[in-house]
Amino acid sequence: MSAELPWGPAPDGVDTPYWDGLLAGELRLQRCGCCATWIWGPQWLCPRCHTFDPGWAPVEPVGTVYSWSRSWYPFIAELPVPLPYVTVLVQLPQAGNRRVLGILHESGADTEIAIGARVSGRFVHDPGATWPLLRWTEVAR
Repeated sequence: MSAELPWGPAPDGVDTPYWDGLLAGELRLQRCGCCATWIWGPQWLCPRCHTFDPGWAPVEPVGTVYSWSRSWYPFIAELPVPLPYVTVLVQLPQAGNRRVLGILHESGADTEIAIGARVSGRFVHDPGATWPLLRWTEVAR
């Protein structure tokens, strides 16, 4: 893989702690130190109380599927995911029910996932990639 991969920190650095967390094997989300609001996607100020520089906190990568979609098109050609794949919107109860988007690990045409299914995240660092990605796996019922 080349250095031109379409994932990694934004040029302005607002999400660098998220990516650093993935390297450390943690899911990190912003949390306002003033009003304790969880924030996702990354922002320079709290959308609730407008305090600048919200902090970053580790969150257990465990949640429930809020929504999902099966994709038959490689929206990011460099992403090492075989087609088709399932994208999940995961609600994180430990982070004020914030929702994060991700790919269901080892998903395909016959993958079945239900809204409300419990999932856990795993950090996948593909060979040659600078930044790992968070992939979701359904937790056995």
